[in-house]
Order: sequence, then C-alpha cells, then structure tokens
Amino acid sequence: MDGLTFGEARHLVARTGLGAEWDQIKRLQSKSRDEAVAAVLNPPASPLAAPPAMSAWHTLEPMRLMDAQHRTQAWMLAQAEGKRLQAWWVTQLLATRAPLIERMTLFWHNHFTSSIQKTLQPSLLHQQNLLLRRHALGNFAELLHAIAKDPAMLVYLDGYQNIKGNPNENFARELLELFTLGRGHYSEADVKAAAKAFTGWGVDNRNGKFVVRADQHDTSRVSFLGKSGTFSGEDIIAILLEHPRTAEHLSEKFWRNFVNNGTPDAATVRSWAQVLRTSGYEIKALLSAVLTSEAFWAQRNKGTLIKSPIEILVGTVRMIPYPRESITAMVNLCRLLGQELFDPPNVKGWQGGEHWISTQTLLVRTSYLTKLSRGDLNQRVETGLKLPQASEQELVEWMLPVSPLQALPSIAGDRRLVRALLLDPAFQVS
Repeated sequence: MDGLTFGEARHLVARTGLGAEWDQIKRLQSKSRDEAVAAVLNPPASPLAAPPAMSAWHTLEPMRLMDAQHRTQAWMLAQAEGKRLQAWWVTQLLATRAPLIERMTLFWHNHFTSSIQKTLQPSLLHQQNLLLRRHALGNFAELLHAIAKDPAMLVYLDGYQNIKGNPNENFARELLELFTLGRGHYSEADVKAAAKAFTGWGVDNRNGKFVVRADQHDTSRVSFLGKSGTFSGEDIIAILLEHPRTAEHLSEKFWRNFVNNGTPDAATVRSWAQVLRTSGYEIKALLSAVLTSEAFWAQRNKGTLIKSPIEILVGTVRMIPYPRESITAMVNLCRLLGQELFDPPNVKGWQGGEHWISTQTLLVRTSYLTKLSRGDLNQRVETGLKLPQASEQELVEWMLPVSPLQALPSIAGDRRLVRALLLDPAFQVS
C-alpha cells in the first residue's frame, strides 16, 4: 500500500493526538496506513508529574457529614484542592509525549464520569485518573471491573450506600445505561437485580479504600438479562461483558469520538464490536479497527468533529509556537468553555459535538485564539517549538482539516497567514 500523504498523516495525528503537531505528521508521512496506525497505538512512555497535596479521605469525609459550617469548610477545601488537581492535568496535557494516552484518559473520564463537586474528594478523583491512565489502551473488561470498585465511583453514584434491605440503584442503572448496554436494552427489573448484586460494596471509612461488607450483601436469588442465580457484582459485570450490546455500545462511542458525531453506520459498528469481543475486549484492537476503517479515512468524515475545549486550548499551543496563557488561566478557560476537568456536568458527561458551541463559548474560543494570534511567532517558547519552514499551501494543509472558509490575506508572510488560518472557522473542527 502507498504511504500516507501529508494530509492523511495530519488527519490521523489530529484525531488521535492533541493538535496537528508538525513533527508527528512528518514522522507518519510515507508510512502505510497500517504502519502509521501501529505507531500511533504504541506511544512512547511519558513521565507523569507528581500530584499536588490533597487532603486524605478521613479528613474530608467526616467534615462532609457534620453540621453546615463543617460541610462548607469541606466544600471550600475540596474546591481549592480541585483547582490544583485541574492544573496538574492541564500541565500534563501540555507536556505529554504520549497525547493519545491523554486523549483516551479524557475519553474514559467522560465515559465513567465522576466529579469533585459530588464527591468532595479530590484525592479520589486523582486515584481514578491514574486508574483510567493505566487502562487507557488496555483491556475494557479489566477496566470495567476496576471502575466498579473505584472509591470515587462508589461515592459519586452512591454505591457505598447500597446495602441489603435498602438498595441504591444509581450505580446499577448507569452501569447498564451508560457504561455497557445503552438505553433500551435492559428492563427496570434488570436494574433492581443488579443493584442487589452490588449491595455491600463500599468505601472503608478509615482509609477510603474499596471494601466488601458481607453482612450488607443481599444473597437472594434474582433474574438478570435472562439469567437467574445468586449474583455478586462481579457476576453482573461478567454477564454484561457476554452481552453483544456492550461491545456495540462502546463501538458507537468510538465512532462519535473518532469518525463523526452523527449516527454511526450500523454495519461498521457491528464489525468493530466483533473485533472487540473476539480480542477479549482489548481497547487497542477496537481502536486499530476504527483507525484502519474506510469510514475513518473517508473524505466525507474529515472536518466533521468540533474540537473540544481541551483541543482548542492545549492542542493549539502544542501545535503553533505562540506564548501560552498561564496554567491558572487555562484552568479557568476550561470552565468557561464547558470542559472543567474532574467536574463533568452530570453522569452523562460532556455531550460534545455541537454542544461545545454556544453564543458564549464561541465568543470565548474566538477571544482566546485572537489573543494567541497577536503573539510573536519568533519569540522562543519554553517547549522549544518553532514554526515549520513550509510553503503557503503546506501551512494551510497543516492548520486546517478542510479548505479555508474565509479569504486568505493577499499580503504574504507566515505570521499573517497563520493568524488568518487560526481565526478561520475551519480551525474549530478536526
């Protein structure tokens, strides 16, 4: 097979990384599709910065359960520590040598949603982030089992309050609706049965670790998705992984994240789901099927994904050597643009796509890019990034996934051209 063109390499880098980084594009150019995808799926190791100081579980949890004054103190402390944790992740996003790992960590953070606002436990969200990183390109079955026992998830979806005689169905419902099968593929009876199976799973009040309290586990016989028995939480997850809808649901989400935000092609989704199940739920196998598919490379699907706030804020300065905003400012911009790290808006996460754009967020996006575009491209930035030596046509093809929607400046000059391309509406999409 012929090697990738510059435009094809750019498409692959933009969809799997954080910005269409010139060096990454040139590294993949001339490789075959299979070779380029294999290279992307085997990213280099990238060091992870030490996290900021955060209060332990046993410090914040008692405060959260006390009187109004202590609850307010716990909230204020969690907010301050949460901002530092957000800054930690933004710093990692800017510096990483493995942008696909960051992108997939964000994907799983949005799939298995938890938030500081609900848990008031930044340290638990950090632990969950490390869990998502470890499994980012690993095995979905292992990740699903691990997330069900994750303390942040147990607190966020009230699983730690799910006990025999007084079941809490929140986690069971979202496990079926959001994490595995999708709406319409289970009954209310299935939710109730799953909730019983997870009774007794909680968080140790002494150390914030996962614990199973056998005396609070409901051992009654139930029916779940056509199977009957005395089930544990692990049994429920195993049954869900056997169900073909779990792989299909995940494949649909990969379509919307890597191909386009419209209705997925049913036949393509079924083929990806088969690959995922045959591999034993290896995430790399699914992503490889996605990235080597006709749908991913089709011209009709280029420029169809609206960039997320992280892609706009982080991807732009990883790509173009403009002096960036402070980390604190970027954390605040994430909030203004609707992608506050560690604090998705609800259990469904960020909807993405056209929902990234509103009158307010479009104004903030444009203001941010306009401010960047006034920077000096000749000024040395801390990353050492430099503007590539390229022709006008190469710069256009590098910065935009499709042809510019506005007229380019008639007066030549890299700075003027880059500014025009940065502010072109086509820069808002991938």
